[in-house]
Amino acid sequence: MKKLKDFLIAILILAAVGLLIYFLYERGSTRTNRELAKRMIELSPRGGPPEGIDGLRRAIALYEDQIERNVREGAQTGVYWKILGTRLADKGQHRDALEAFERAIYYNSEDPFLYYYTGVSAAVVAKEIVGFSANAEAEKARFYKLSENSYLRALELDITYTRPMYGLGILYVFELDRPQDAVVQLERYMQIITSDYAAMFVLARAYYDLKDFSRATEIYDRIAERAKDKNIKEEALRNKDIIQERLYE
Repeated sequence: MKKLKDFLIAILILAAVGLLIYFLYERGSTRTNRELAKRMIELSPRGGPPEGIDGLRRAIALYEDQIERNVREGAQTGVYWKILGTRLADKGQHRDALEAFERAIYYNSEDPFLYYYTGVSAAVVAKEIVGFSANAEAEKARFYKLSENSYLRALELDITYTRPMYGLGILYVFELDRPQDAVVQLERYMQIITSDYAAMFVLARAYYDLKDFSRATEIYDRIAERAKDKNIKEEALRNKDIIQERLYE
C-alpha cells in the first residue's frame, strides 16, 4: 500500500508539477498558463517540485499522515451512513434509507451489503407508489430498476452472497413477471442453502408461472417430505393440488 502511494504521489508531483511548470512557465506561455503554473508551485512542497528520490520521499512524508487521517475519517463516515441507512430501513423509512445508503456507497463502493440493502429499500419504495402522481408508473419502474441493479451489483462483488439472489427471485416473480430470471437466481440460491422453504415456495411459483408443472410439483413434494412444520406441509400440499387440478382442466 505504501509503495503504491509513493508511486502515485511521485507521478502526481513529477508530472503535474515538474512538467507543467517547465512547459508552461519556463517556455514563455500566456499569462493564464503562467498563473496556473504559479498556483501549481504554491501547492507543491516548499514552493517547488522536490528533487530526486530523496526529495520525493520527504514530500511524501509531509503529507502521508494527513492522507492516512483522511482515509480513516472517510471510512468512518461511510460506516456511520451505513448504520443510519440500516436503522432507517428497520423503521420502515426506506426513502430516507436510500439516501443514506447512497452516501455510504460514496465512501465504500465495494461493500455488497450496501447494495443488497439498497435493493431491499428500493423495492419497498416502488411498492409504496400507488398512483398519487401522473408519473407514478415511471417512478415505480425506476425504483424497481434500482432494486434489480443493486442486487446484481451485490452479486458482482460477492458471487456467494445469497440474500441478493433471494431478493432477485422475489422481485422477478412477484413484481417484474420474469419467472425465468427468478429460476436462475433461486436455483443458485438453493445450491448454497438447501432447506430454505420460503425460497423453495418462490422457486416453485416461478416454475408454475413458466407452466413447468412437473418441476413445481417436485418442489412442493420435497417441501412436504422435509418440513417439520405442519402449516408448511399443508401449504405445499395445497399448492400441489392446485397444480393437479390445473393439469386436468
